[in-house]
Amino acid sequence: MRALSPTQVVAVDDDRSLAAHTQWIEGSKGERLGQSRLLLSGLHCAACAGLIEEALGRVDGVRVAEVNGAAQRAVVTWDPARTRMSALIAAVRRAGYGAFPDTGAQAVVQAARESRQAVWRLFVAAFCMMQVMMYATPAYMAEAGDLSADMAQLLRWASWVLSIPVLLFAAGPFLQGAWRSLRERRIGMDVPVTLGIVVTFVASSAATFSADGPFGSEVYFDSLTMFVSFLLAARWLESRARQRAAQSLDAVMRRLPDAVERLDASGQAQWVTPGELGIGDRIRVHVGQAFAADGVIEQGSTQVDEAVLTGESRPVERGPGQEVAAGCLNLGAPVQVRVTQLGAQTRYQRIVSLVERALTQRPGFMLSADRIAGPFLWVVLGLAVAAYAAWSWIDPSRALWIAVSVLIVTCPCALSLGAPVALIAAAGELARRGVLLQRLDALEVLTRAQHLVFDKTGTLTEDRLSPAQTVWLRTLSPAEQSSAARLAADLARQSAHPLSRALVHADLVARERAREGALEGASPLSCDWQDAAEQAGQGLQARLASGSEAGVWRLGSAVWCHAEGDAPERPAVWLARDVQGQWLPWARFEFDEVLRPDAASSVAVMQRSGWSVHLLSGDQAASVQGMARRLGLPAEQARAQCSPQDKLAAVEALQARGDVVVMVGDGINDAPVLARSDVSVAMGSAAALAQARADVIVLSNRIGDLLVLRETAQRTLAIVRQNLRWAFFYNLACVPLALVGWLPPWAAGLGMAASSLLVVVNALRLTRHSAAFPTAEGVAAEPRAA
Repeated sequence: MRALSPTQVVAVDDDRSLAAHTQWIEGSKGERLGQSRLLLSGLHCAACAGLIEEALGRVDGVRVAEVNGAAQRAVVTWDPARTRMSALIAAVRRAGYGAFPDTGAQAVVQAARESRQAVWRLFVAAFCMMQVMMYATPAYMAEAGDLSADMAQLLRWASWVLSIPVLLFAAGPFLQGAWRSLRERRIGMDVPVTLGIVVTFVASSAATFSADGPFGSEVYFDSLTMFVSFLLAARWLESRARQRAAQSLDAVMRRLPDAVERLDASGQAQWVTPGELGIGDRIRVHVGQAFAADGVIEQGSTQVDEAVLTGESRPVERGPGQEVAAGCLNLGAPVQVRVTQLGAQTRYQRIVSLVERALTQRPGFMLSADRIAGPFLWVVLGLAVAAYAAWSWIDPSRALWIAVSVLIVTCPCALSLGAPVALIAAAGELARRGVLLQRLDALEVLTRAQHLVFDKTGTLTEDRLSPAQTVWLRTLSPAEQSSAARLAADLARQSAHPLSRALVHADLVARERAREGALEGASPLSCDWQDAAEQAGQGLQARLASGSEAGVWRLGSAVWCHAEGDAPERPAVWLARDVQGQWLPWARFEFDEVLRPDAASSVAVMQRSGWSVHLLSGDQAASVQGMARRLGLPAEQARAQCSPQDKLAAVEALQARGDVVVMVGDGINDAPVLARSDVSVAMGSAAALAQARADVIVLSNRIGDLLVLRETAQRTLAIVRQNLRWAFFYNLACVPLALVGWLPPWAAGLGMAASSLLVVVNALRLTRHSAAFPTAEGVAAEPRAA
């Protein structure tokens, strides 16, 4: 592998280049650390990932290196005061692998380059194989005396010449992989394959030059070229399959444009990279282009595809003053955008970070397979030596080829590929729907879960309230009622509380209807509020300086407004007035919590499919029980007035019975219980702390996607088990066949290639978009088992 040139060193260490694939984070001691994404090449097995992690770990300044062989990516946390990006790349290349900054353009170029090389190697091997088979056929078909000795020797020489490019060029990846493993004093899956290839070539060459030598007179150039061709074909197909499995994840990570049009103060345009943008810059985003940063539209209106953030494929309207997010696609018309957030601060980059975390993670059962693969390879070598020794005594002419067959057929590629490709395929399919996995182990735990615990506000309900009714607590004329309602809304503008925002929104709707003539005589009310003060958990108090309603008013809870005993089932806010030192309740404004569109139907399916659904909320009992009735939950499974400690205790009580609990939350106060649950789920609108503690993030905010998550988990674990069972029974059946001499080297190569390819193709079944998946529009069918 070639070293970096001086020009390349400068390029990869440049700050603008680093911005495209590096996040800057704070270490445990307050130091500045880089967290960089690297795209890798040349990986073919679990051992390769371990070799790269060790190579990176030896670089001074590297804190953590995580490599996923199936995804061919690495995330490296490093100290810029002690090392540079070029040193990290050089370390990987010294280990014999390719490494590149993980940017969209580089990924495409690298994938194309590797594909071309693989096709060329396969072409050379297949072409030579066909020619060698043509030369070998007369020896198999001719009767005794039909083929002269000179002609037979000429055909052997021709086969030997055609096998040389197969060995030196086509089989290059196997030879390089074996050399890397031996140099690092480890045994990888390329070692037995390479031993088989080299031994076959050496023995056949010896037989070609000297038929009376220790290897006898038989040549196996046809077997050599055949199993190299089969293995290359399988690896090429595996590579294509892995790319397809990770396609949805790549689609999430490859949305930022390579260049963007920045406008200066005079309106002149200049094309720059996203890394050159600054907060406050104005950019022009053309139709079909992705937004390079979070921002606010200043000029123009368009439709935006926000599927990368929400999983929702339908475009949304966006116009002046409205926010747009990095990574979303502009579909309607060119717009000018003022940049408000860049890099790691954008919502898109946070999503990319979550995807990277999933891509570079190796769950427990994958690590178990990796641990088994290493000792298994030593067993393979031991079996090959034992087979050679035994057959040297039984039939020396067959000993070498049986040993080669054992080396080839028992390569545990299927064992190491079975789980990671399936998990990446599942993560990609979920990402396509707006569900991001932060912990791949969560899929296995989900299949064992018995309880699903929901927080209420912001999880089952949307982050808005709709007006239900106004109850007047005093006798007022219609004109006085209208005036008091708008006075309450005007006072609510002084607060950011959800109930206050709902009251303001209802007033805006009423005024809009009034302007359209729907409410005769309605007119805007302008209030001169003074001394406004908000008391946390109680409400808002202010003094109206002028008008017939002048005085001190309160808007808040029943206790705050002296309306004790007035406890509606719905969320409500009270309006009260100070009359000669006594607080008189004036009105109660009730609201309905807006259930997410698919919440009730999804909860019904969850209960039918075996989940025990619980509701834990900090709201009042009447509100929580009303929500439980709307969802069809038993009263005993809905608890009200729960503090964060109460929620934590409730989950721990379920776990104490030996049950597995899935917790779905969205607020900062849910972080402790999310961390304690067996599987934690946060909605896309959740607080950043809740998302950081969650194993799964439902960007789409669809409750029905939890059913998709469970369905995918069941199918994934079923396919992983199928793959591992196949790998076990394949070796159980083929090893004895090879040991007794019933499996020639070419058939052993075909079996190994077919085995590896089978587990990859089986995993790709997860990328089929199942029509039986529950949807937000209507949950019609229960989740089916794989």
